[in-house]
Amino acid sequence: MKHVVISLLNFNSKKDTLECLHSLKDIDKKNIKLTVVVVDNASKEEFNIENGEIEGLPLVVIKESKNLGFSGGNNVVINYALRNEADYVLALNSDTYVDKNFLEELLKTIEKDNLIGIVAPKIYFAPGYEFHKEKYSQKEKGKVFWYAGGKIDWANVTGYHRGVDEVDHQQYEKVEETEIATGCCMLIRKEVFRKVGLFEDKYFLYYEDSDLCMRVKRKGFKILYVPSSIIWHKNAGSAGGSGSQLQDYYITRNRLLFGSKFAPIRSKIALFKESLRLLFSGRRWQKQGVVDFYLGRLGKGNYSV
Repeated sequence: MKHVVISLLNFNSKKDTLECLHSLKDIDKKNIKLTVVVVDNASKEEFNIENGEIEGLPLVVIKESKNLGFSGGNNVVINYALRNEADYVLALNSDTYVDKNFLEELLKTIEKDNLIGIVAPKIYFAPGYEFHKEKYSQKEKGKVFWYAGGKIDWANVTGYHRGVDEVDHQQYEKVEETEIATGCCMLIRKEVFRKVGLFEDKYFLYYEDSDLCMRVKRKGFKILYVPSSIIWHKNAGSAGGSGSQLQDYYITRNRLLFGSKFAPIRSKIALFKESLRLLFSGRRWQKQGVVDFYLGRLGKGNYSV
């Protein structure tokens, strides 16, 4: 029996977190020892579920006095999991809900080979959360891809998801290696943390998942996309929506950080030129992101979350 710890972060998103927890209570748990750890990242609204059971779901709640971000919050759970001899950690966004077989399917795949370090599911937009809602019929909603594997466009130093905005017609049904998993949902083998380390706290939010994936692959682990495992994502539900000021700040700053670590030299030069352009003509929080990167103001940085 494998011990899986699910990491769920709550930040002023109690409704979404509860909906996610209720979907998790219905998953197939045979041959799985399951613990769900909710880290409340200093929410303004009271998160009043206590440690213990939520309708049959083993639940631990850890309340933090300050917001640790995605990277820091998940690291709290990873350390908890390692202390409690977990075999796997599943990082899962609180603005998701899951198919009852999603975890079983991920485990089936990752256990086939000790060199598989991370597996990620097929992820649909939750109905009504698509980028282009008017494009889809009612029947198609809930079957529109948000993630079917991921890659880095190294020329532009930006991650992208395969299949995004496409309706699922079984075009991505093969289990296969992928360059990046997404922090929205990734099952990670415990040996990864011992050999690679945890999420990098310098990011706080955005690009920390890609950073981990790059380090994982450099250590010889594989990252696989598993289409038989399915979840739904309320895109940007806890980040103020796509194109928000929060995204302007953290994506701008952290893309520079990620690129400085992993991008080829030509792309680093292009990033530097782009950062100068943003410094003079970008939006307010893009400018601040550039400034903070060069001044080394990483982690939570200057944005008031």
